[in-house]
This record gives sequence, structure tokens and C-alpha cells, in this order.
Amino acid sequence: MADLQVKLGNLSLSNPLVTCSGTFGFGSEYGDIVSLDKLGAITVKGISSQPANGNPTPRTAEVYSGMLNAIGLQNPGVEKFINDPEYLPSFENIDTPLFVNIWGKTLEEYAQVAQSLDEVGKQISALEINISCPNIKEGGMAFGTDLDNAARVVETVRDVTSLPLITKLSPNVTSIGQFARKVVDAGTDMISLINTIPAMSIDIESQKPSLANITGGLSGPAIKPIAVRMIYETAQAVDVPIIGMGGVTSGDDVVEFMLAGADAVGVGTSIFSNPGHLMTMLDELEQYLDNHGFNSVTELTGAVKTS
Repeated sequence: MADLQVKLGNLSLSNPLVTCSGTFGFGSEYGDIVSLDKLGAITVKGISSQPANGNPTPRTAEVYSGMLNAIGLQNPGVEKFINDPEYLPSFENIDTPLFVNIWGKTLEEYAQVAQSLDEVGKQISALEINISCPNIKEGGMAFGTDLDNAARVVETVRDVTSLPLITKLSPNVTSIGQFARKVVDAGTDMISLINTIPAMSIDIESQKPSLANITGGLSGPAIKPIAVRMIYETAQAVDVPIIGMGGVTSGDDVVEFMLAGADAVGVGTSIFSNPGHLMTMLDELEQYLDNHGFNSVTELTGAVKTS
């Protein structure tokens, strides 16, 4: 059998499958459904300096080949996340690397949550800086679609933590390579992409938007070709580990993302319909590697043949 282990900088993952922030809760609540120790890494919901209630309901809507969401980054705040047994302490006996997604409405809020998490110690493997959420009115994508602002967020977080940093880029830019280079120069250790794409649907019976927020983020298979293209462009622009995500539903999708340049692959929307499918994806990935004569999954990364 091929070796599934991957390296993200100094971090070792038993395999390339990572859960996407916002799609796997705070992780431990899925322990009865998914073998958490068999995942490459777990990324928890976005954490802010203060509790956030999120957006009004309805906050999700199914659309053709995907879903819309406008959750609005609801979370208990960093203090409760660190101390409440329901959240971070529940990972005490779980060896799978834990990535904590962080966000803020200001640079100071990013710094506050990053510094608080830095003081936790070895239980957290990396911070994922969210500068790309389209469903909050302040912060989020406002930082991720401006080159200088994106760099400032990364620099601010880098100044207050020694934890490895993953910067989650927005797909809503004209040159993803420029943003990748900017955040790498600012101090990020890794890049994750893509986040959801702003979209909208309307209920034709009520003639009202499907979401109370009117617009939301489109995820699922509908955005996969966009993700593949942006992962490829990012891999050409920078030489840091990339976690690719966006519409992954099978082991074949994992292979495609890695061929485009991803070192690890995030799974999100498909978790909602069948969390246990994560294990099936691993089996499918192993089968592909064996069928095609690969000794290690890392041989896939960036191996797309363009000529």
C-alpha cells in the first residue's frame, strides 16, 4: 500500500484529508460517526475574540450541485473555546492535528484571538487566518480582497504567535497568485483555498431570497473547477504548502486537487450529507495510488502534465 503521510512544513499528517472550517463543528462531536484519529487534520469553526451569534435564519439553502450558507461565523468566543469542556478541552486525548480558524472585524481582534490561542500550547497545531468569509459585514472578505489589508492581517497575527499560520484566501480576486505572494511575504507558512463564492437563490413560490441574509457563500461540486484552477495558479506563484478545498466529494477529487498543486485537501460541504464518507475517500485515494503505481501520495502534488 502507498504511504499516505504528508508534510505541511514542520507538521506531519497521517494522510492529506483535512476537514474544512465550519463544516465539522468543533470536531469532537463527530467522534461517534468518524474515526477522528484517521483524519489528517481537523479544522474547527471560526473563532473570534468575542462570542458571535451569526446571521438570522434561514442560513442555508440547497442549490443545484451545491449549497448556500450565510451562517455568519457563529461561535462561543475564544475564552469559552479555550476553557469550556465542550470545545478545546475535548481534544485532550485526540492526537489528530488541530487547526483553529480565526477571524476578526479589526486587526486588533485578530491579534487578540491569536495571542490567546498561542498561550494554549501544543494542543493547537496551527492557526488558519480567515480573510475570505463573504457572510459578515465587517472584516472577513474585506481584508481578503485587498492586497495591503491581507498582508496587514498576516503581519499582525505573525507578531503575536509562534504557531504555524495558514492563510485562507478569497476566490473573489482577479489574481490569486498576487495574493498568495503577498501573504507569504507577510509571514504565512501555508495557504488554504478556496473559500465560498458569493451567490444567491430565490424561492419562486414566496418570491423571497432563500436566505435571510439575501446572499450567501456557494460551496459544493459547483465550485470545484474554480478551486482546481486557483490551486494550480497558487502553486505556480509560491513555494509553501497548500491546502486545497472546494467541492471535494470523492477520492478522485482529492487526486485532482493534489495534481493541481495541493499538499493536503480540505473536505467541507459533503460532510453535511455523509460525514462517514471521509473514510470512503481515503479508501478511494489508496486504491488510485495502488492502481497507478505510486509509492507515496506526495508524488501526486503538482504532478499535472501540461504538455
